[in-house]
Amino acid sequence: MPELSEAAVWEALKTVKYPGFSRDIVSFGLVKGVRVHQDIVSARFELTTDKPQVMDQIKSEAEKAIRALPGVGRVLIETKVSPPSATISRPGAPEPRRRVLAGVRHSIAVASGKGGVGKSTVAVNLAVALGQEGWRTGLLDADIYGPSIPLMMGAVGEQPAPGAEGVRPIERHGIRTMSIGYFLERDSALVWRGPMVMKAVTQLLEDVDWGDLDYLIVDLPPGTGDAQLTLSQAIRLSGAIIVATPQDVALIDAVKAVTMFRKVEVSILGIVENMSYFICPNCNARSDIFSHGGAGREAERLGVPFLGEIPIHPSIRAGGDEGVPVVASAPDSPQGAGFRQLARAVVIALDGPDARPVREGLLGRLREGLGLR
Repeated sequence: MPELSEAAVWEALKTVKYPGFSRDIVSFGLVKGVRVHQDIVSARFELTTDKPQVMDQIKSEAEKAIRALPGVGRVLIETKVSPPSATISRPGAPEPRRRVLAGVRHSIAVASGKGGVGKSTVAVNLAVALGQEGWRTGLLDADIYGPSIPLMMGAVGEQPAPGAEGVRPIERHGIRTMSIGYFLERDSALVWRGPMVMKAVTQLLEDVDWGDLDYLIVDLPPGTGDAQLTLSQAIRLSGAIIVATPQDVALIDAVKAVTMFRKVEVSILGIVENMSYFICPNCNARSDIFSHGGAGREAERLGVPFLGEIPIHPSIRAGGDEGVPVVASAPDSPQGAGFRQLARAVVIALDGPDARPVREGLLGRLREGLGLR
């Protein structure tokens, strides 16, 4: 019989996955220590979450994995769960810092199961649409490897300035934005492992003076990895929006994103079908380039809201490349209207159908004055 050792226990714990993710609890840094004394194994776990049941599941699976080792008699697992809203302090600081996102009413993740479905385009235009209606809105670029918000918001080359309460966001189109792209040289690439990605996302939340916001839109990288887990642990998300295109290969991954958020108990606000159809500018004929209606059918099957269709249009692409989102340049176009309808659906889901911002947006005031609203 092989000798029971700490190394064997660590290897066993690497088989325990964090609920809803493909990565194990060791690589996520949740295991803080392991000891073996004769046939007694003790381990210490620490987790930041507002869902204690997540730790209960991890503890149960970890105990099962350890007991499967030869020679184990007793298993003692010590756990520590810290709520994400706990006050953050820094070594040597005379006073504790403010709570993470203390002035933000709603934090909304915009996610996708795979890349290339236009997730960042949806996040950018959703944020600007909310801002147009008068809601105080922020936009956080949590895609550490591929930050695109500086380009899409017309802020390439901007340098955030330090303030009394943290780094000040860059403001564009009435939206407060923050991205690791503001701190990188042009064409530079980050070659980081998971823990560095998690640290970066945490700093973009903790060390930025977001101020008072009605909505913080968080543009996540594709998939279900480090950034998603860090975000769900660090703050209380009001909900998640899943972006998909109509074809089956995209919908398969969109379903995985829905499943992941459900496992970490984040509400699904709904699914958006991006690149839903194309209207020919010459003949006005409609073409369903990537099929059509798949996201709506999948939303119905999963029991989540379907938030609408966004068409393919050159102005959407051009807006992203030029730093002027289409909902800002052409809010009343069919594509701009699609994003504004999405914004309204988000407001209704979180604040009810009668919700109105404290400060009426410029676009809203104009429409009201013209009797269009």
